[in-house]
Amino acid sequence: MHSDVTASTTRYLALGDSYTIGEGVPAAGTWPFQLAAALRAQGIGLDDPQVIATTGWTTDELAAAIDEAAPQGPFALVSLLIGVNNQYRGRPLAEYRQQFEQLLQRAIALAGEDPRRVLVLSTPDWGFTPYAQQNGRDAAQVAREIDDFNAAEQACCGDYGVAFVDITPTSREDGANPAMLVEDGLHPSALMYQRWMEQALPVAAGLLKAPPAA
Repeated sequence: MHSDVTASTTRYLALGDSYTIGEGVPAAGTWPFQLAAALRAQGIGLDDPQVIATTGWTTDELAAAIDEAAPQGPFALVSLLIGVNNQYRGRPLAEYRQQFEQLLQRAIALAGEDPRRVLVLSTPDWGFTPYAQQNGRDAAQVAREIDDFNAAEQACCGDYGVAFVDITPTSREDGANPAMLVEDGLHPSALMYQRWMEQALPVAAGLLKAPPAA
């Protein structure tokens, strides 16, 4: 299948929830904006992202928002980070797996039917944050559930040939560090987003340098 993505395409679409919109962080500090800026610094042309993301969204709510926004591809890069609110609300893993796959299919379509233009980041672990501790959440249980969700994501990405970046260990390393969080004690700061971006950067650069799918 021939991709509609051409060398002149520099548009970037970022799909997700609070971790993509950057709750409590200026747009420039979010990981998708930091990523676009870092790629430009490497000489790779990429616009600041069009963002479809809102704090609290689950997979089905993101799907509905994509319907409403009706973004028009092809995009040079489409990123997807979604799942924490499914876990937070106790939604079933099987439901998540199905809905995530549907979102991944849509992301690929928006990338000109080229899975090599899609980047998925794993769901971070919020169970170590002050917010979780203050609300009596069991960090070990949250970690197990997040791991299950991420395993489903990674397997699905493997099925479709989509790049998967595992930022979850990074989210756990400094999950309780105030410098890595905004004032609510839950959502990441620009410094934590920078760490995620640094993990995603070489992967995204490789995707954008690759020739279109034949």
